[in-house]
Amino acid sequence: MKKDLLIIIPAYNEEECIEDVLDALECPEIREIADVLIMNDASSDNTSWIAKKRKYKVITHVFNLGYGSAIQLGYKYAVRRRYDYVIQMDADGQHDVNNIPRIYEELKKADADGRYPDIVLGSRFLPGSSEFHVGGCKKFAIRLFRHYIRRHTHVSIQDPTSGLQGLRFPAFLYYSKYGHFDERYPDANMILQMLLLGYRIREIPATMHARETGKSMHSGLRPIGYMLHMACSLLWITYQYQFKKKDAGIGESGAISTKKYTDEKTEIYG
Repeated sequence: MKKDLLIIIPAYNEEECIEDVLDALECPEIREIADVLIMNDASSDNTSWIAKKRKYKVITHVFNLGYGSAIQLGYKYAVRRRYDYVIQMDADGQHDVNNIPRIYEELKKADADGRYPDIVLGSRFLPGSSEFHVGGCKKFAIRLFRHYIRRHTHVSIQDPTSGLQGLRFPAFLYYSKYGHFDERYPDANMILQMLLLGYRIREIPATMHARETGKSMHSGLRPIGYMLHMACSLLWITYQYQFKKKDAGIGESGAISTKKYTDEKTEIYG
């Protein structure tokens, strides 16, 4: 029986963590509802071998292309394989797999107006979220991004840097196209972009854990480059929306055109 949910796990040199993540994903509650795809971004350790040994689908980059490129290729795979939902999570063990059924159910839950979320964020900062330590610099960045997003979209997002996300087909179809997704640091900039384009985003409390082993993508001097990149990206996205008025299938009310969504899915799936 074909499943309608794909879990995408980008991984780069995560041999110390990924086996525990895969162990957790093999519980019946996950296996019954989802397929799993490991996006191996040219790891130099045994990450790919561990996943393949356990019979998981693995796609490997020949060269290290970055976190965003790995996820975007996963979106392309989901489009071609006709999945309706995607949940992306990290391979380092920070994202508890118990969040997956909750995000999946939230993606299928309509609001009072009968509208479904296009993106569901697993948030570290909502009532009901687990306690999670965030360093001073990261905390400052999150507050800055919250303020910027709220100012330009009038939407309050408590955790705009969460990598634990669920997406419905319209959202990951948009992300899968050239130029629609940040290949380096898809983060608060992508949340801003999707809100400006009229996509609906919900947050739910999430359980997360501190990384115990391995090396973070934000280690060393990388946070400086991350902040510079994010600042430029946020400004550029705002400029594009306000002055270029790019056609993205958005109606006058800011809602995604249902006809455009239906036409695109028909064109791809036949």
